[in-house]
Amino acid sequence: MASGASAAPAPAPTWQRFPRLQGRITAAQLGLVINSADPYSVAVGEYYAARRNIPEANILRLSLPLRAALDLAEFEALQAQIKAELGPEVQALALAWTQPYAVACNSITSALALGFQPEICKNSCAPSQPSPYFNYFGARPFRDLGLRPSMLLAARSVESAKALIERGIASDHSLPGFSPANAYFVSTSDTARNVRASLFPPASRLPGLQVQPVAQQHLPSMSRTLIYQTGLVSVPGLDQVDWLPGALADHLTSYGGQLERRLENGNVQMSALDWLEAGATASYGTVSEPCNHRQKFPHPQFLLLAYVQGVSALEAYWHSVLWPGQGLFIGEPLAAPFSRPF
Repeated sequence: MASGASAAPAPAPTWQRFPRLQGRITAAQLGLVINSADPYSVAVGEYYAARRNIPEANILRLSLPLRAALDLAEFEALQAQIKAELGPEVQALALAWTQPYAVACNSITSALALGFQPEICKNSCAPSQPSPYFNYFGARPFRDLGLRPSMLLAARSVESAKALIERGIASDHSLPGFSPANAYFVSTSDTARNVRASLFPPASRLPGLQVQPVAQQHLPSMSRTLIYQTGLVSVPGLDQVDWLPGALADHLTSYGGQLERRLENGNVQMSALDWLEAGATASYGTVSEPCNHRQKFPHPQFLLLAYVQGVSALEAYWHSVLWPGQGLFIGEPLAAPFSRPF
């Protein structure tokens, strides 16, 4: 990872202010896009629609190329279909596929929400367009901001995707419980990728949640894990983590959003999909070289403080990234362990 605006030495961690959120996005406001040319997308999309009771009017079936990135013309056709066929009640999008995950050097989830940003392709290490959603605290972003935060229902197989969906459903209203969940914020010796350490929250006890900033070389047993954030090329020991339904997990590295990457194929950098395959419910990674600007990755405190207020995984992740142009949001969008039944 090339170095961008590196952080100064971190002072002792303190909590940052984060406003109260108002409501959350539910299945009635979620649009579901299915690629009829992709057997995975059809199987996973129809399963998700049934399990989450997505209204038929909110489901868009169309045809897309089956490859990592769309070109601009293909993206504009997709965007036009979504705008023409999904009504104003749809506030966010679930994209039922693993590829395409990019539009040139932009992520597809960001491009659909904020529009394609051609300037990123000229200098991917430069700052990118701030997201209006970062400072938005309502639950109707399309009505209020004209944008729909998006998340990819991505997995390496239909079976893995169904398990992901079931974890999301199982998470709803599940916390606080009798035993606290854990949020692990793991510092590493990887200087370029450890830049979020200065944003980690202090060790704390929140209702139903124990916040634990730790060092990679002194990791505790990862029990009842709801949040796991770190900065590494790849993260060892994911199969040893005790994941709770609804867990959020990501690592700061350059190409975590390139979902076809597999470590066993000689790649050095781990894909964000590896978090989901291990048992997390949502994750994040960048699709092109972002440099180590912290604004291009989930802010640890904002991700945590949004999620514990009861919003969905999709909303919590989108609230935490200021410059998401290269960032891909993946997982089960509606997972909401701190939510209350309506």
